[in-house]
Amino acid sequence: MNLPPLASEYYHNPLQTPHSGYHWDGNSDRFFEGWYFRVTLPEIGETFAFMYSIEDPIGGQPHSGGAAQILGPADQYLCRTFPEVDNFWAAKDYLGLGHWGKTPLQIKPRLLAAKDFLTQIQEGYQVTATLHQGSLQTLEQAQPCRWHYQTRPVYGWGNPKQWQQSTAGWLSSFQIFEPGWQILMAHGLATGWIEWQGQRYEFVDAPAYSEKNWGRSFPQKWFWLNCNRFSDESDLALTAGGGRRKVLWTMEEVAMVGIHYRGRFYEFVPWNSEVSWQISPWGEWQMQAINSEFRVKLTGKTDLAGTGLRAPTEEGLRYCCRDTMKGLLSLELSSTQGTIVAATSELGGLEIGGSPWDQDWLSI
Repeated sequence: MNLPPLASEYYHNPLQTPHSGYHWDGNSDRFFEGWYFRVTLPEIGETFAFMYSIEDPIGGQPHSGGAAQILGPADQYLCRTFPEVDNFWAAKDYLGLGHWGKTPLQIKPRLLAAKDFLTQIQEGYQVTATLHQGSLQTLEQAQPCRWHYQTRPVYGWGNPKQWQQSTAGWLSSFQIFEPGWQILMAHGLATGWIEWQGQRYEFVDAPAYSEKNWGRSFPQKWFWLNCNRFSDESDLALTAGGGRRKVLWTMEEVAMVGIHYRGRFYEFVPWNSEVSWQISPWGEWQMQAINSEFRVKLTGKTDLAGTGLRAPTEEGLRYCCRDTMKGLLSLELSSTQGTIVAATSELGGLEIGGSPWDQDWLSI
């Protein structure tokens, strides 16, 4: 078997964002890192979301281990844990990670050539900025979920012809915020296939997205809106969210909106905008943001029950958030000269997490 040299595109991808590499410093402190990859299939109105995580990777701790979760068509759910932290690998200087389950290989886990992964890894996954493949099965599923696709990044996080940005600003390079959060790819085009419950989904240039978070604690409470497939607008990508997080020894409530549209990045963050929100315990998300040049209004709605997902917590991986990938989402971006873009989608990602959610959450 031939192990490939690391492709230069991993190092020289002009759209690689800060924090694309693995953050764990090798100490024994409580630590988690999580990654999220999504592919939307607009022709059938469905989405696949892949969520990977590693906790206490030094091993031997109560919550040491990894997990892979998939949110599939009709918000169906799969979760597979990987207790062996030594079978996890991640690159420090580019986006690359994987976790091996069943395999005859007796080598240290690493990035494999796609054909070698397909033949040698019976359970597990590997992913970079341009390659994503894996195979997972649980006792509840008669057939494994398998996938293999390539992605061409279109937008990272920031204007595409400039250096890409940290989602939380330059201070996120220091251990100040808990957790750290980085959008890795606001928009890309994926080509390949996914097999789910005996059905094979093949796609060409399907909208794709990825992000990550890391640290020693998850937010106490958070919300999230995401979409890069809008009706009649193929070059439009939105990610917005907010949370109650730890900043050094205090807590803060903070939110942001980021929009990529026709080659330009519109950023609404606490240091350049006023951002406000009204989020219900489930079913309705509203955000507004304004700065000296632009204004944005977002509304997300769903009548669906959503799906409970696990996230790293102080007690390990626990059900603590709810998602749907079939949210109704509307966006209106304007300037002092008038409307720049107004668009809607029936394939919006909507999420709430943490607690308490016994009443509407209004920004202070």
